[in-house]
Amino acid sequence: TSIIFLKGNDYLISNLLMSLALAFLIISLLMASIFKSLRMILISIVPNIIPLLFTAGIMGYFGVNFKPSTVLVFSVAFGIAVDFSIHFLTKYKMELQLSNNISSAVKKVQLEISNSMIYTAVILFFGFIIFVFSDFGGTIALGLFTALTLFIALLSNLILLPSLLLSYDKAKSKKE
Repeated sequence: TSIIFLKGNDYLISNLLMSLALAFLIISLLMASIFKSLRMILISIVPNIIPLLFTAGIMGYFGVNFKPSTVLVFSVAFGIAVDFSIHFLTKYKMELQLSNNISSAVKKVQLEISNSMIYTAVILFFGFIIFVFSDFGGTIALGLFTALTLFIALLSNLILLPSLLLSYDKAKSKKE
């Protein structure tokens, strides 16, 4: 049974990595079709990688092993974090076409989008954190780590994403 468990665990981890790589590729292609810029693709991916790395680091620090319940955290949280980014960036592109000024477009998007992102994140956070009161360890881990990852994803998309967009503005203005 130990060999079967180890093979199953290896299969889960390799499939997690494969599905995340495929998701990154699809999101990159989507962002490439929207923005047609390599720098914008990188800007859109960075705020979505950080919550996953943060959660993996916390799991490693506390010695939490990869199990089916903990592996699910990455897929669920990545999907929601990407949703935050896509919501922000599509609104940003619309505002950028109207104002043609990156700084004002970022500010306007932050004012309009941040409340809905926060409300969504709070609802999902409490929806997952309720799993902590379960008696099953896998459910506790799923709820705790997904809620933590969603919180970091929200901060990443509200703070880091606008900062990256503004740094893109500064880099663009230096070239001109």
